[in-house]
Amino acid sequence: MLYLNKSFSILKNFLILKFVSSLFFLSAYAQDLHTFNHNGVEREYYLHLPESLPTGSPLVFVFHGYGSNASNIMGYSNMNDVADENNFAVCYPQGTTDIYGERFWNVGYEFHSSETVDDLGFILELSQFLEMQYFISRNNIFSTGMSNGGDFSYLIACEAFYRFQAIAPVAGTMMTWIFNSCQPNEPLSVFEIHGTNDNITLWEGDIDNSEGWGSYMGINSIINFWEEQNNCQLFSSDTLENESTSDGSFIVSETYSNCIYSNVVRLYKIINGGHDWPGAFGNMDIDSSEEIWEFFEQNMIFETIGDVNFDSLINVQDLLHTIDYINSVDQFYFLYDFDQDFDVNSMDVIAMIDYLFNF
Repeated sequence: MLYLNKSFSILKNFLILKFVSSLFFLSAYAQDLHTFNHNGVEREYYLHLPESLPTGSPLVFVFHGYGSNASNIMGYSNMNDVADENNFAVCYPQGTTDIYGERFWNVGYEFHSSETVDDLGFILELSQFLEMQYFISRNNIFSTGMSNGGDFSYLIACEAFYRFQAIAPVAGTMMTWIFNSCQPNEPLSVFEIHGTNDNITLWEGDIDNSEGWGSYMGINSIINFWEEQNNCQLFSSDTLENESTSDGSFIVSETYSNCIYSNVVRLYKIINGGHDWPGAFGNMDIDSSEEIWEFFEQNMIFETIGDVNFDSLINVQDLLHTIDYINSVDQFYFLYDFDQDFDVNSMDVIAMIDYLFNF
């Protein structure tokens, strides 16, 4: 009987989520669906590149929720519009289908115990491919996502912290097994947007797995974890302007700052908010995609061609790094391309020497 109750609860909540996301399916952008082979599996993704995208631009991954798809979240998030206004690339990967025929990201839900798909490996390889193919910044890669996509962003923060600069889950959580095993050597900035009345990803978590998704943490515990990981020293709280009084909710912003690496941990607590992407459905006081990009932009590493050790100087140390790179790495990265001919070779060393002597 307990198993049946859990199954019914999962089904009920899933149908609600699927209905809401389907409302925005028709608004998705007309984009080509790309394929990428990872470990013999044909994976899919959408990619949006603003016109005249500068070399070294940031890349934002946007992950859909359970039972949804890349086209849906591309439509309702309107992240493409934000990208066009701010010159960054956006990738919407597609999850594989589970035994129920629903797309998902593998974060260890109870009913996915037999799933073995390596989503993290797929995203790491895809990010490297996009970096090389479109001259994307290696240091400014970000992750956001809705629900299951937000859960996956937390897995990225724990297991791929060396590749991503910040994450911004929406209605996401950390599965207990991820929470307990998470030990990032270099913790990154985290921005969670979450409704206190979320009936799918519960604000207080579900340690006992009463809902059947698997054990997961409460939002306060998650934020406290990342605040401690980042050794943040300052805390501030503010109530945002309630611009839409008809949605029955308002937002309290909680920010932990003065952290290591100048990181920031932020929570938008949507009081009375549900399982929503604010600005698209649910709370309408903010545009989540705009808020997310603003957070990512504040956490960017600003890069200068030639300054390969990021000390804001171009000097002999950069020259030595460039020589080592040419001798040991057989791939293109734009920061080493000092003569900007889209190739990294001995001519870049000569151009850098000439620059240093003339400087």
